[in-house]
Amino acid sequence: MNGEEKYRLVITVKEIRGNCQVFKVGDRIVVESPKVAVEKTNSICIHAFGCVLSMIVPLSRGISFKQLGLATEEGEKGYIQCLDPGKPYTDGGTVLFEIERERI
Repeated sequence: MNGEEKYRLVITVKEIRGNCQVFKVGDRIVVESPKVAVEKTNSICIHAFGCVLSMIVPLSRGISFKQLGLATEEGEKGYIQCLDPGKPYTDGGTVLFEIERERI
């Protein structure tokens, strides 16, 4: 991938550890950079979006998930985690997201 192609990012909730007031497993955020496709998105959490925000541009331009440290192998999927640590530190919980990339 050369960074010239454009990709849609589908960010799916894979797992929730603790209590998340925003997401449930299976919820999605769809990014068609530079916009969030709100009609295809279940919800957005500022904690979760803060974690993924710095990765949106490189991923939507084709930079490798592995190169960014989001996967152990080359491919079109990677993983990122919400920054809320959950109990005993907060009343929330952490969410594991799977990011899939689709060429547009």
